[in-house]
Amino acid sequence: MLRNEIVCVDIFDNELKIVTKEQAHVKPILHRAFSVFLVNDKKEILIQKRAYNKYHSGGLWANACCSHPKSKEDVLISAQNRLMEELNISCNLKELFTFIYLNKFNDALFEYELDHVLLGEYSGEVVLNEEEAIEYRWVGLKELSNELLNQPNKFASWFLICAPRVIKILLDC
Repeated sequence: MLRNEIVCVDIFDNELKIVTKEQAHVKPILHRAFSVFLVNDKKEILIQKRAYNKYHSGGLWANACCSHPKSKEDVLISAQNRLMEELNISCNLKELFTFIYLNKFNDALFEYELDHVLLGEYSGEVVLNEEEAIEYRWVGLKELSNELLNQPNKFASWFLICAPRVIKILLDC
């Protein structure tokens, strides 16, 4: 499903205006996003390798799924819908935290997001939408921590920011 509508927000997540996906990424315009993390009954996190045809971060590992909710759309509902679209997964989600990040990919592409980080518990089957992801794996918290430290170039920029916080939350549970 094409999600071309992006909600621009202020630093407190108040909606300001709607722009196209292209407008939101050709210059740094702060916009609302979400990143879903899934943990299974072995306390492993599901990560996916983004499809190479993605407009940025193709071929990099990231969380289970991420996207942008539409205007007036509940972030949790939007994320649950996206999980079904990308991985054929249905599960309850809860919000852990939000953060803002800016990444300049090149002279014509920016990612400036207020990202809602969500967590769900899931141990069932995963069916990849190959337009979104080309590979997935379940990885233990310690192993993922080591990979983030020693191989950061294989991960998406937002994942490097939020994954350590999610790992810490899961370790403290």
